[in-house]
Amino acid sequence: MTISIPLSVLDRSRTRRGHEPGEALRDTVRFAREAERLGYHRFWVSEHHSVPGVAGSAPTVLAAAVAAATSRIRVGTGGVMLPNHRTLVVAEQFGVLESLFPGRIDMGLGRSVGFTDGIRRALGTEKDAMGDFAAQLAELEAYFTGGPARPHPGVHARPAEGLRVPAFVLANEGGADIAARAGAALVIGGLRGEDAQLAAVERYRTGFRPSARREHPYVVVAGTVAVAGTTEEARRLLLPEAWSLARSRTHGDFPPLVPAEEIEALARTGAMTSREQEFYEAGLRGHVHGTEDEVAAALDALIDRTGADELLVTTSTYDREALLDSYRRLARIAGTSAGAAAVGAVGAAARGTRDYRGRAEL
Repeated sequence: MTISIPLSVLDRSRTRRGHEPGEALRDTVRFAREAERLGYHRFWVSEHHSVPGVAGSAPTVLAAAVAAATSRIRVGTGGVMLPNHRTLVVAEQFGVLESLFPGRIDMGLGRSVGFTDGIRRALGTEKDAMGDFAAQLAELEAYFTGGPARPHPGVHARPAEGLRVPAFVLANEGGADIAARAGAALVIGGLRGEDAQLAAVERYRTGFRPSARREHPYVVVAGTVAVAGTTEEARRLLLPEAWSLARSRTHGDFPPLVPAEEIEALARTGAMTSREQEFYEAGLRGHVHGTEDEVAAALDALIDRTGADELLVTTSTYDREALLDSYRRLARIAGTSAGAAAVGAVGAAARGTRDYRGRAEL
């Protein structure tokens, strides 16, 4: 059994206890080269500010390093958080990337703001800035097209103006409507195919308005996937991230990853507080994990439920080699190991089987 649509990677440059942030960033670049060799379709990096466990704070800078270290795989952001930036600067940054690496750059955009008041003040934004996201998208589009929505007449984003950089909106259920009106691709998180998500995807497809960048709706479903030789080994890959999430919910930070065996010991000895245990167990739910056959069946069912055009996988764990092994196994499931051309051929064939899929778009 093989997955019938393209697979892509989102890497957040997670730090590990005892290692410097620079090592996490270099790991991301090395990982991108491996993802390209395995035939993954895209490689995206993320934006997080003042988070101890994440080194990825400047996505366009890191995307440039990734693109320079690779030659075929599409490279982008998952995503640049528009409320934190001036749209002119975002357009210029992606214009530079597209000019340097033509035909390989994706512009993934989100509307999140810093998760504390202090971070938001440092970024010069407010919590309610998320409400301006739709207007920011229109401004950003205008800087690429030279359209009238530019907020400052006579100001041009160079070298962005006239370039075609595909836009992807990272969205929850409500953001799907914004993506549809903007004529952008939709990236929706969660691999469970819940009713609210499915309804949002359907609204997106129904309400989609063609734009200069995209003629047809395109849905990317994002989430965590872990593959190993046994179901239990795959589940162990999820433990470090689940524990980091539990700590963030109970102690207000998001610490570097620690080995799975330490977390197992905490759970086994009852050293977790009841609140930590609650968030830890919640962090283990809603992901796809298992052997290659188990994961292939789960993802095939997900594709049937959502009609996804593409899957974006993000997986974090302490053991780097186990992480790479998971992605290698996933590539084997997807039939991507022969190279990026295989992904394109499989994806094109898959899109031809369903009328509501995107039409051979980037």
